[in-house]
Amino acid sequence: MSVGGFKKQLNKASQYMSEKVLKEKGTEIEDDFRELEKKVDATNDVAVKMLEKTKELLFPNPAARGKMSARAAYGKISGKQQELRYPHVENQMSEIMAKASFDLGDDSAFGTALRDTSETLRAVAEQKEMLEINVQQNFMDPLTMLINKDIKEILFHRKKMEGRRLDFDAKKRKQAKGSSITDVEINLAEEKFEESKELAETGMMNLLEGDVEQISQLAALVEAVAEMHRESTQLLESLHGELRNQVDAASSRPSQYRQPKSRSERRATSRKAKPQPEYDDSDDEPVAPSPAKSSSSRSSAGKPHAKALYDFDAENEGEMGFKEGDTIYLTERIDDNWMAGECNGESGFFPANYVDIVVDVP
Repeated sequence: MSVGGFKKQLNKASQYMSEKVLKEKGTEIEDDFRELEKKVDATNDVAVKMLEKTKELLFPNPAARGKMSARAAYGKISGKQQELRYPHVENQMSEIMAKASFDLGDDSAFGTALRDTSETLRAVAEQKEMLEINVQQNFMDPLTMLINKDIKEILFHRKKMEGRRLDFDAKKRKQAKGSSITDVEINLAEEKFEESKELAETGMMNLLEGDVEQISQLAALVEAVAEMHRESTQLLESLHGELRNQVDAASSRPSQYRQPKSRSERRATSRKAKPQPEYDDSDDEPVAPSPAKSSSSRSSAGKPHAKALYDFDAENEGEMGFKEGDTIYLTERIDDNWMAGECNGESGFFPANYVDIVVDVP
């Protein structure tokens, strides 16, 4: 800094202290100008806060948001820009559910429900990523431009105006005290002050007259958020309907797993005596069982069987269909609502309330 420049800064500081401490009056600024300043400051304040809160809206997790900011800063320094993707919870849940669905297999009703939910959550995450792009382009970028260009330029002219005002008032004060300051110097200082004041005032008026553009950007933000919620709601409602159908289907399906035998049943089974051969009293030699007592001679009437009361059409894998009046040979009672059996050369399970049991399974 030159000697002249240093003296000018010293005079400004002296004038500033005289106004603040000694309560000396400086050049008066019109009320209309001060009102413009208040409105510009309010615009700058809300723009900065909206930009910060919009980032929180798009990226709610502060830790992930901080990590993305750090990676972006490192990319600028190193010159290696990387694609930064926010880890949406929907994507993380989708991955967990997809893996569980694969582990459970296609024959699991729960696995199918997990797969459908996983696909929907992934689509919801995609809607959020589209929201990020939309809001960045149509709201955040224009808002950043407003702060970093228009408002920054206005603040620069206001600061310069204030500095030139202090210089102008300092020279007037010195001249009044008998200094060698000439009228030419004072007029030149006044012209510079008025020039900066005019530039600042013009910039503030132009900024405040841009209401249409700023409201349009705000409308773009609201529309983008609303569109994301509309699309996500449709996806989730469709999934909800599908899951309700799967609940009904799962409720009507028989159990795929046999109930384990109780400890007493297993103990009774293990204690059953092996069949003993029959003996002739005359020579104590074992003889073959008589034909009357062989299992092959048993009548089919003694087998567990039932009569069909209604027609039943098999709709799902593993079910067995039959017609009213058919004889069904029972092989197993699956649960209270379903049984398994054979009929007309086919086997499978069927609802117990469709038949009249003649001989129940043991």
